Amino acid sequence: MGNSLKTILAFVPSNKCQKYLLEDLEEMPVDKMVDLSGRQMRWLPVHICSFRELVKLYLSDNNLNHLPPELEQLQNLQILALDFNNFKALPLVVCTLKQLCILYLGNNKLCSLPLELRLLQNLKTLWIESNCLQYLPEVVCKLSLLKTLHAGSNALRTLPPQLQGLQELRTIWLSGNLLSEFPPVLLDMPFLEVIDVDRNSIRFFPSLAHLPGLKLVIYDHNPCRNAPKVAKGVRRVGRWSEETPEPRKRSGAVIEIPLDEKPLLPPAAKTEPE
Repeated sequence: MGNSLKTILAFVPSNKCQKYLLEDLEEMPVDKMVDLSGRQMRWLPVHICSFRELVKLYLSDNNLNHLPPELEQLQNLQILALDFNNFKALPLVVCTLKQLCILYLGNNKLCSLPLELRLLQNLKTLWIESNCLQYLPEVVCKLSLLKTLHAGSNALRTLPPQLQGLQELRTIWLSGNLLSEFPPVLLDMPFLEVIDVDRNSIRFFPSLAHLPGLKLVIYDHNPCRNAPKVAKGVRRVGRWSEETPEPRKRSGAVIEIPLDEKPLLPPAAKTEPE
């Protein structure tokens, strides 16, 4: 079926047209996974919600801006991908799916997250990159099992101190935000393994040598005058990392060393729950 025909049918609300879009997906898949990515859908066909044993549901790259209340029936769902859609608010029905381990919300139009998100106490990975967030919603700090947080390409200027309570958090991606200083709360999170603050506006980096769990820090593309000090064995990506020395002072001036272009972005592939 051509993409142009799919696009036309996506605007037709009849069940017949929607089933045509779904290519006759009427029975529960053996692998307990449904992938409806890139179908130009404007709504999720309700009959998908009858697959009560479903574990993975991929709805990426559509035109969705709401979800049916029947989605609550999918209480075995562990992975839900809603990235690359038109959500301005997270549908509250998502917060009823208490077995979710991975939630993809990137590339939407979200300016906030509902307080009900705290109900997802099994969530380990949250992708909220490329939205309209001017602050990190404090409800994220209620997700006690969260291990990976992707919050890049928003408009974040700081992080809430409550983030320190996420003692399972190991990886935080903050690339492409509006951070003018290294978030102080991260200095009190010794369990972090990966910190990415690439492409921000940070001018000075405090020492990170006291963080025993740290394995990688990405600080490239910041107007900084120093590299963060790290413990032995920690990899740095940015100015004056392992490959080049820090600038020397002459007559009070800092001699800048050209920045190597080494953009390193978070992994694009969707991962499975551990």
